[in-house]
Amino acid sequence: MSRLNINLFLCQVATAVGIFPALTSTVFAEPLALANANDSANSIFQPVIRYPSLVQRAAEEPKTVGEVPARLRRQMVNFPTNETSGSIVIDTPNTYLYYVLGAGKAIRYGIGVGRDGFRWSGVKSVAKKAEWPDWIPPAEMLARQPYLPRFMAGGDGNPLGARAIYLGGTIYRIHGTNQPSTIGGRVSSGCIRMANEDVIDLYGRVQVGTKVVVLPDQSPAHDLRAWIKSTSVSASSLATVRVRTSSLH
Repeated sequence: MSRLNINLFLCQVATAVGIFPALTSTVFAEPLALANANDSANSIFQPVIRYPSLVQRAAEEPKTVGEVPARLRRQMVNFPTNETSGSIVIDTPNTYLYYVLGAGKAIRYGIGVGRDGFRWSGVKSVAKKAEWPDWIPPAEMLARQPYLPRFMAGGDGNPLGARAIYLGGTIYRIHGTNQPSTIGGRVSSGCIRMANEDVIDLYGRVQVGTKVVVLPDQSPAHDLRAWIKSTSVSASSLATVRVRTSSLH
């Protein structure tokens, strides 16, 4: 028997006893699925499986409604104002943000505002918008908290959340948060916090140039602290002020 015939015989025996089962099975890969003809991709080499867009990602995010008190959830309300439709009014003392619709109506969102010493007021405008923004802490914040990272890429763990709306002429932003339990609180360094689903909603409504009115904090404690900072007082007067301040907490 020739060597070729011997080799063929041995292969047949091996297959029969299961030594090479793969030889009797299909070893070719299944054909790749064709891309959708309606897909916007313009390359036949683009993978069929694609990462979801930012819009899809935002839509699939876990909802945080249950973590926000009912009064702070997004809702349409009566809101008489002289501000034009499309404007934003931030009610600092009551931790609300109003998006003015006109005809005495507005969409009201719950927000988090600055902690003591970091609340501010004024009229600004939207200078920039960003989806899943990177976070670069400003120099003022790094001076107070040098342990902070110098840069953090946008994403679920980023403190700016899903969207950021930058206020011109300031270091402040209206932005999302990965801590929805802070909505309604006074905890930030001056930025306005919103639940991620709320800031996504607002982001889709505002444009660069939108007017933003930030109302002053009218709480008695805030007024007294502002007076202390702006007034030179004697030691005896300061002692009296401290007594008054302690009674406000």
